[in-house]
Amino acid sequence: MNDYDIVVVGAGPAGASTARWAAQNGARVLMVEKRQEIGSPVRCGEGISRAWLDSVDLKLDSKSVACEVKGAKIISPNGTPFYLSEKMAGNEVGIVLDRVFFDKLVVKNAVKAGADLMLKTSATGLLMEDGKVTGVKIRSYGETREVRCGCVVGADGFESQVGRWAGIDTSLAAKDVTTCLQYRLTNIQQEHEYCQFFLGSVAPGGYVWMFPKDEDTANVGLGVQLSKLNEPGEVKGYLDRFIEKHPGLKKGRPLEVVSGAVSVCAPIDQTVTDGLLLVGDSARQIDPITGGGISNSCKAGKVAGEVLAQATEEDDFSAKFLQRYENGWRDLIEDHLYRNWMAKEKLVTLSDETFDKVIVTLNEVGVEHMSTFAILKAVEKKHPDLVKEFQELL
Repeated sequence: MNDYDIVVVGAGPAGASTARWAAQNGARVLMVEKRQEIGSPVRCGEGISRAWLDSVDLKLDSKSVACEVKGAKIISPNGTPFYLSEKMAGNEVGIVLDRVFFDKLVVKNAVKAGADLMLKTSATGLLMEDGKVTGVKIRSYGETREVRCGCVVGADGFESQVGRWAGIDTSLAAKDVTTCLQYRLTNIQQEHEYCQFFLGSVAPGGYVWMFPKDEDTANVGLGVQLSKLNEPGEVKGYLDRFIEKHPGLKKGRPLEVVSGAVSVCAPIDQTVTDGLLLVGDSARQIDPITGGGISNSCKAGKVAGEVLAQATEEDDFSAKFLQRYENGWRDLIEDHLYRNWMAKEKLVTLSDETFDKVIVTLNEVGVEHMSTFAILKAVEKKHPDLVKEFQELL
């Protein structure tokens, strides 16, 4: 007799969404979270759009929303701005969250749906029988135990161990990792009605972001492609130099510092095996251009939870059955992820001068909606030479 039908390792947006939809549809679910508090420490720029929330039946409360913005301001290396409305700006613009409260809300929804939750509890290994995952070993408050289940869900983030334990290849090349550092700066001057993105050599292979938390406070951070770094601490140097060069930021003081890494790879080949599936960051379901993953995690988590409820009802947690999840999340987001990865591969090679030309061109011709394809088509009208390297995306 299994202790649970589903054990979810990690209670971030991906894990909590999976747990909610599985429990809501009849599965017995346990979430285990290694941290002692849901949502803290924050490792995120905290920007999302409103557009996808209804698709996962997620209603934000007032505590989850730190700031609402009109859209995005994209700044070229020479300082030329290009404004996008919230509707056009993609999945990371519209609302700046308070992630601590947002994550608590998503977990609360899972618990209300019937899922159990254990904090300060780490997964230490998988239980295996005849090559099939049959449960997970956990350590909680100094005690070790085994939890048997039909399926283990790896929702344990960028550094995911669960996938590796199951033999799923989630390895990353240096060019497919962005190393990030972010300050929450207060006492700053900013255009707080917009999320801002700075392109070019200020952040090689990545970009600088400013997400307002209120009128004089913002998350100011950057990501640099790991393959472009030569020594530890280099990312901090890039961010400090950027702040020093911007008068509105120079007098700011950090209330918080967060660092980490983000996967910006093409979709991986496999996210399921017998008795186990991966979701969210652990499944590399991150947008390769923006590094954003909240919306994809929640969408994929809904698919995972619904499939796991079906698997529970039919008592079939085989890789063949879980392929329904594999197919489902790929139908939703794989094409977008793959196209953005291809675009990212080209974007990291562009010079500051080329970025300047692209932003000037976008201001001249405009775009009807924000996507890699729309931007390239807009630029192609004015400067076909600038998009020659991107022809396979057109």
